[in-house]
Amino acid sequence: MIMASLQARKGRLRQRYEDQLRLVAGCIPYKFEKNDENKNCKMEKKVLVLMISTPNRDDLVFPKGGWEDDETVSEAACREALEEAGIRGLLDENPLGVWEFRSKSRMNSCNSKEGGCRGYMFALEVTEELESWPEQANYKRIWLSVEEAIKSCRYDWMIDALKKFLMGINTERTQLCNSADSEDSTAKEHQMYSPSPGCSVKKPSGVHHQPEKSCTNDCVVQV
Repeated sequence: MIMASLQARKGRLRQRYEDQLRLVAGCIPYKFEKNDENKNCKMEKKVLVLMISTPNRDDLVFPKGGWEDDETVSEAACREALEEAGIRGLLDENPLGVWEFRSKSRMNSCNSKEGGCRGYMFALEVTEELESWPEQANYKRIWLSVEEAIKSCRYDWMIDALKKFLMGINTERTQLCNSADSEDSTAKEHQMYSPSPGCSVKKPSGVHHQPEKSCTNDCVVQV
């Protein structure tokens, strides 16, 4: 009933391409679970990520799909999250990164460009899980720890995106814990605007997902 007016987009008539590569947008949906008290922070939290299963497969993926010519890349990521996983939330304005890969139907092709994709992945903090969604018959969702997600993930490039996500979360958490005015930092972090009915976009808080940086502070997100 909730999804009666919403249908998943089909076909590739509006599909964007660049350098002969199909453009794809997706996200790593996540939420925090309260964990043990920590003397360095008010409350240490454990991060969980949401993945989806597909028919006749035991491995899992994150929501993703084609970026179309009537939407921004953020809107595409939000739409795919809603269509495939039935979730809404707060999307980071900056992508975790950009990956080039080959679609599953062209894995064995000798043509280096055939079936090639360029994927933009974002972090999405989930605020709502719908009871029904457009592609519910094809995708089942499951919450996992980051460690479980790495073991279950189908694609190496998605594992790389997940590791970048975790590094960014740990860095952000560390900065908030060390901030003299963490409440003000949190308020700034959650400034947002709404690109689509699916989710809102977080304005950047000065923390970017950079794989070169390591987080050694005790106050980190547990996996």
